[in-house]
Amino acid sequence: MKTIHVSVVTPDGPVYDSEVEMVSAKAQSGELGILHGHIPMVAPLQIGAVRLKKGSSSDEVVAVSGGFLEVRPDKVTILAQAAETSDMIDVSRAEEAKNRAETRLQSKQDDVDFKRAELALKRALNRIEVTKQKM
Repeated sequence: MKTIHVSVVTPDGPVYDSEVEMVSAKAQSGELGILHGHIPMVAPLQIGAVRLKKGSSSDEVVAVSGGFLEVRPDKVTILAQAAETSDMIDVSRAEEAKNRAETRLQSKQDDVDFKRAELALKRALNRIEVTKQKM
């Protein structure tokens, strides 16, 4: 099977750079599966896991916090606000972030930015989920 080059880049620098057989990501419009030769496109991404299939033996997962996916026939570039491979994620820190966000959402205070707390909760849950997929 032909491969496609994938780069995941954040404002802090590159997070992932490799050849894969297939990229699976959650765009705003729905789930995308990308193989070598895919038509060129650009799509905004949701907070979610990007799955990178490297053959029958190994899949890799990268947690992304939004951003954009650019597809060319032989290359996929993901420009993410934040991204981490499963081995980069500090699970205890993600659990703490999840608990903080849940506490903020449960409090009925007027000064709580609920949209921001919801996004923080989604990011934390995504990071925790990605670490579970590695095991």
